[in-house]
Amino acid sequence: MKPLIFALCVAFACGGLSAQTTVWQPSPGHTQVPIWPGAVPDAAAVLPAGPETVEVSKDLIAGKPVTSVSNVSRPTMTVYPPREKNTGAAVVVFPGGGYQILAIDLEGTEVCDWLTSKGITCVLSKYRVPDSGPAWHDDCHCNIHPKAPTALEDAQRAVGLVRFHAAEWHIDPHKIGVLGFSAGGHVVANISTHFAQRAYAPVDAADKVSCRPDFAVAVYPGHMLEHTTKEFGLNPEIPVTERTPPTFLLQAENDNVDGVKQSLVYYIALKNAGVPVEMHLYAQGGHAFGLRRTELPITGWPQLVETWLGTIGMIPN
Repeated sequence: MKPLIFALCVAFACGGLSAQTTVWQPSPGHTQVPIWPGAVPDAAAVLPAGPETVEVSKDLIAGKPVTSVSNVSRPTMTVYPPREKNTGAAVVVFPGGGYQILAIDLEGTEVCDWLTSKGITCVLSKYRVPDSGPAWHDDCHCNIHPKAPTALEDAQRAVGLVRFHAAEWHIDPHKIGVLGFSAGGHVVANISTHFAQRAYAPVDAADKVSCRPDFAVAVYPGHMLEHTTKEFGLNPEIPVTERTPPTFLLQAENDNVDGVKQSLVYYIALKNAGVPVEMHLYAQGGHAFGLRRTELPITGWPQLVETWLGTIGMIPN
């Protein structure tokens, strides 16, 4: 996975930027809250180059610019309650960005707009970046792995908090899922296979409840082929078992950033472990399309997820 050359980062690195601001804020009526009550664990493992920055690209995806957040050192979550009806389901969303930035609208707030319109509580995770997971660096042409799995720590904490507050937020504690794109898809696979034990020292009662997702959606996930030389071997740091939650996979066959093999090896591992898994591959679509509709059939994927969630009993059919 080479985030500096994929669609989002081409927009930011090559196409220029506009409207830089500091510290991302959600739309009016929503409040982002820190997920850690005090000191952030393993803070020294992620060293931002400066303060948190929000940047809007001049280049467009499906006719619209993309907003990115960089240098996140204080991870937060923002809860978007469902509109009108409430199915009881909730999804924690992890935007992509190569573990360098977060595509906070393309793969974040726009996802919440869709989910909440379907009666699903959306929890947007602003997890730590850069280098909070395996991140590509042009200077060494290699993936740099963090000193501590800080993105996973933030993900475990966020899912645990949602389950801890389930009654308060009108959520069914047995219908809490995760959804992520690209590097966020790797976060989804990571927490789907690392939930039995926290990656950090527990800090309060929220860390005593399970952080296992009840379902998972990974869209053009990355980092699934590292640390293995096997032809169709999954990254051994994603240890799939029968306890891995039911999973939905989506990818384009012409994705030249995270090739289609990323989803294929995860699908095979899930299938071999007896985990319910559904995968959709499309001939065209590339990388980093989010939910933005184009003439390509792949951009109708949200309907596929809705149908799948009904078949596994997370929302009404």
